[in-house]
Amino acid sequence: MDEYRNANRSLWDEWAHINANSKLYRLDEFRAGQNKLDALVTGELGPVQDQSLLHLQCHFGMDTLSWARLGASVTGVDFSPEAINLATRLSQELNIPARFICSELYDLPAHLDEQFDIVYTSYGVLTWLPDIRGWAQLVARYLRPGGVFYIAEFHPFAMVFSDAVSEPRWQVDYDYFDSSPMAFPVQGSYADHTAEVKQTTSYEWQHTLGDIVTALIDAGLTIEFLHEHDFTVYEMYPFVTRAEDGYWRLPPGLPRLPLMFSLRAHR
Repeated sequence: MDEYRNANRSLWDEWAHINANSKLYRLDEFRAGQNKLDALVTGELGPVQDQSLLHLQCHFGMDTLSWARLGASVTGVDFSPEAINLATRLSQELNIPARFICSELYDLPAHLDEQFDIVYTSYGVLTWLPDIRGWAQLVARYLRPGGVFYIAEFHPFAMVFSDAVSEPRWQVDYDYFDSSPMAFPVQGSYADHTAEVKQTTSYEWQHTLGDIVTALIDAGLTIEFLHEHDFTVYEMYPFVTRAEDGYWRLPPGLPRLPLMFSLRAHR
């Protein structure tokens, strides 16, 4: 497992700088005062004023600091030293109070021993985790009694379809129930495909929706809702188009399937 973790950490160290300078993240807009959280997330989680919030897999902290701008007392965690360094510098540059911790997710109890009103994570996080039950137990560990967990994430069923088919049709390339490590060649970053990277392989894991929900229930959480969405926050397939609301949607006539899900639970 160390082989996969070390390779992925090296990749995310490279991606931290690439993504921070990419047009996708639009860091200049955030520096100018724009909140970078999307309406789905802020609407479903609700007000965070004067609440403590733990952001797991926070990358370089832009979303974490967006929660701080909405009044939360924030702690961001990521396993990439380069990402955490960027997040810390961004917090200082913009004078937004925040705490950032560099830690492998499953090692976090060695670095953080407290509980929070909110545990939050979103978009493209679960595929990097080999142990979904261990993840759910950590979520529960860091929630105070009555605390809220929220996740918005790409739907695991959408991950079985090819993202290399240009015409609007569904082509199954991956096994929904395959939980073994998957190795993928890497060219650039999802935010900048033209960028050069030294780490050219990523290692990822598929978790079914049932696995995710059951792991949270077994960890002691009560599910408040599970929503499935037929839109996404990025160009997941070549044939999706961006709508006026900023989300990417399927073309008319193509049978819809869930592209994302969101879940809220409490301890």
